[in-house]
Amino acid sequence: MSLAHLGALGAALLVFVLVGLRARSAGGDLDDFLTARNTQGASALGLSFLASGLGAWILFAPPEIGAFVGPVALAGYAIGAALPFLVFAWVGSRVRARLPRGRSIGDFVASRFGSSMRVWVAALSVLYMLCFLTAELTAIGGITTLLSDLPAWVAVLGVAGATLIYTTAGGLRASIITDRWQAWLLIALLLIVGAALLLGPPVTQPATPPPQFPPLPVGLSVALTLVIAVTAANLFHQGYWQRIWAARDERALGRGAWLGAITTVLAIAAVGAIGLYAAQSGTALGSPPLPLFALVREAGPWLSLVTLVLAVALVASSVDTLQNAIASLVATETGATTLVRARWITVFLMLPVILIALQGISVLRLFLIADLLCATAVVPVLLGLWHRMSARAAVMGAIAGVVGAVVPGWITSGSLAGGILAASFPGSIPTLPPFLGALLLSTLVSLAVALSGWGHRDLRDGAIE
Repeated sequence: MSLAHLGALGAALLVFVLVGLRARSAGGDLDDFLTARNTQGASALGLSFLASGLGAWILFAPPEIGAFVGPVALAGYAIGAALPFLVFAWVGSRVRARLPRGRSIGDFVASRFGSSMRVWVAALSVLYMLCFLTAELTAIGGITTLLSDLPAWVAVLGVAGATLIYTTAGGLRASIITDRWQAWLLIALLLIVGAALLLGPPVTQPATPPPQFPPLPVGLSVALTLVIAVTAANLFHQGYWQRIWAARDERALGRGAWLGAITTVLAIAAVGAIGLYAAQSGTALGSPPLPLFALVREAGPWLSLVTLVLAVALVASSVDTLQNAIASLVATETGATTLVRARWITVFLMLPVILIALQGISVLRLFLIADLLCATAVVPVLLGLWHRMSARAAVMGAIAGVVGAVVPGWITSGSLAGGILAASFPGSIPTLPPFLGALLLSTLVSLAVALSGWGHRDLRDGAIE
C-alpha cells in the first residue's frame, strides 16, 4: 500500500498547489500579499477560520480527551477552540475602525501602548506560531508512519514544500482560497471516517475494560484549563488578525467568525465522540493510547488511506496559514518593504521548523509554556479597547501575569523554584492553577493601575471608545 499512500499524499498536495497558484493576484503589492485587504466575504472567512484553526491535533487530542476525561472536558476543548473566533468578531470591528490600514496585532498594540509592549507581544505571537507550525509538521510525520510504510520525512517535506510554493507566490489570498477547498474536503473526509468507524461492526470481545471518567470537578477543571489556554494562545495567532483586515466589511467578519466557530465546535465534538466510542467499545487503544487510530487500523487499509488524506488536508490548511502569518508579522515588525523580502522571510523561517519536525520530538511542553505566556498578556492587550487603559498599566499587567503564573506552584511547593517548575508543566500535563493565576493577577493589576490614572495618556482622540 505504500505506493497508494504516496500517490494519495502527492495528489492531495498537487491539488492544493494548483488551487493556491491560481489564487494569485496579478500585480498584487506587499499589502495585498500580507492582508488581502477588504476582499473576503463571510463564507470565505468562515471556512478559512475552520480550516486554518483545525490541524492534525484534532486527530489526537479530542479523541483522547473524550476517551479518558469525558464529554465535559471535550466540550471545554471545543468551546476553547471556537471562542477566539467570536472574540475576533467583537474585537475586529473596533480594531478596523481604529486602524483601517493595520496589518498585525503588533500594529494595534503599538497604537495603544508603544514599542516596548509591541516587541513583547510580537515575540509571544511568533513563539506560539512557531510551536504550532513545528507541532503540525511533526504530527503529519508521525501519522504517516502510523498509517503507512512511508518514512516521516516524505510527508514533512511534502507538506512544507507544497504549502511554501503557493504561500510565497500568492500570500494570504492563496491561503484563504486553499482553506475553502480544504475545509470542504475536511468536512467530507470527517463524515466518511466517522461513519465508517461508528457504523462499522461492533467489538464483540472487548480487549480492555472501558476507562472510568474522573469525577465531575476534575472534568470541569480540565475543561476550564483548555478554554483558557486555547483561547489566550489563539488571540496571538497572527493568521486570525490578518483576516480582520481581509474581511470585506465588519458584517462579513462577524458572520464569518460565527460560521467558523460553529463548524469548529461540531468538528471537534465529532472527532472527540469517536474517541469516546473507541474507549467505551473496549477497543485496544495502544500505548500511548490513540483512540481514533486504533479504530482506523481495525477498519482496514482503505480507511487508513482516507485518514492519511484527511491528515494531510488538516496539516496543510494550518501550515499555509502559519507560514503567511509569521512572515506577515516579521515583515511588519522588521519593516520589510518589498514583496520579494516578504517571500524570502517565509522561506527562511521554515528551514529551522522543518529541521526540528524531522527529529520527531514532542513539542507539547513548549506548546503549553507558549500558551501560558500568552495567557499572561491577553487581558492587558484586550483592555487596549478601553480608553482609560495606559501603556504602564499594560506593561505592569503583563508582568503581573507572569508572576501570577508562578504563584500557585510557589504556594503549593513552598519555593520559588517549585513555582517556576510547576509553570513549565513537567510531564507535559496542562494544569489549571498557572493559567488561572496568570489571568487573575494580570487583570487585577491592569485595572488597578489604569483606574489609578498612574502613567495615563489620554488616547481618546482616535481611540476606540
